[in-house]
Amino acid sequence: MEMGARSQRHTTSDSTSPRTRWANFKTITNNPKTTKQMAHHKSCLKRIRQNEKRRLHNRYYAKTMRNYLRDIRNEKDKATAQEMFPKLQKMLDKLAKQNIIHWKKAANLKSNTAKLIAKLA
Repeated sequence: MEMGARSQRHTTSDSTSPRTRWANFKTITNNPKTTKQMAHHKSCLKRIRQNEKRRLHNRYYAKTMRNYLRDIRNEKDKATAQEMFPKLQKMLDKLAKQNIIHWKKAANLKSNTAKLIAKLA
C-alpha cells in the first residue's frame, strides 16, 4: 500500500472511514479512563451504572484507609499511634471482608504497621 493511498483513505468523508465509524458510538462517561462503548440492553445499562457506583464507593473507602495509614506512619508519638491502630485494623478487616483489598494485603499492612509502632520511642 502506498503512503498516498493510506492518507487518502483516512481523509475521505464516506461512512466507512474509521473516524466516522467510531465517532457515532455513544460513551458512558466523560472520564477517559472509564469511557467505553455503551451497551444496548436495559440490563447491561443497569449493570454499567451499578459497576460505576460500586467502583467509586470502593475507591473512596480504599483511599480513606490509605490516608489513615499515612497519618499513622507519620505519627511520631507512640501513644497516639497506638490509639489510632485499632481503627486502622477495623478498616482493613472491613475492606478485606468486602474484597476491596486482598486479605493478605490487609494482614501485611497490619503487621508492618504494628512493627512500625513498636519501633517508636
